[in-house]
Amino acid sequence: MPPFPLPARPPIGYAKRMDLTVQDLACARGGLPVLEGVGFTLRPGRALMLRGPNGIGKTTLLRTLAGLQPALSGTISAPPEAMAYAAHADGLKPTLSVEENLRFWARVFGQRDIARALDEFNLADLAHRPAQNLSAGQKRRLGLARLLVTGRPIWVLDEPTVSLDTASVALFGAAVAHHLRMGGAALIATHIHLGFEAEELDLTPFRARPRAMDRFDEAFA
Repeated sequence: MPPFPLPARPPIGYAKRMDLTVQDLACARGGLPVLEGVGFTLRPGRALMLRGPNGIGKTTLLRTLAGLQPALSGTISAPPEAMAYAAHADGLKPTLSVEENLRFWARVFGQRDIARALDEFNLADLAHRPAQNLSAGQKRRLGLARLLVTGRPIWVLDEPTVSLDTASVALFGAAVAHHLRMGGAALIATHIHLGFEAEELDLTPFRARPRAMDRFDEAFA
């Protein structure tokens, strides 16, 4: 499955700024509810950091919002076509060069310009190097640079700084900050500060209550 849901129509760019409003959302992992009653509004130009202990359901929530799995209940105001989702997989074609990978994803989303993506993630000097010959950190930078060629206003990011050194984290933080200034929005699960102002949402109060059948199953596990 590609890291972003593919567009059924031309991609939504910054010209159409969009709120993301979530109401009474419940989502599951492995068929078992993990979160319920989740609600928030993310407005253009704003970032929201998801907080909570490991296993609380941050990844599950992000995948649900991005349309990669169905919600159990609740509403999501923005369609998946408004969102660019980036998680742990870099989504690269190993035999293609850095430039070719970015051009491939730009075409998928109806975009053309890749210059900003190369520049903001310090990839210009690597433009002709095959992705399979990049270091782990360089691959991660390339994977994140794809966000800039989607034309989508809402970035949904799951631990985006994995494998990045301090300098690359700063590059990523600057790219997100620029996205926000352009009227985009970002929803991010991360444990580090990225250098820009953001609101926080602790998911702990939204942990799903065990159902009677769940407790019965656990007793015989």
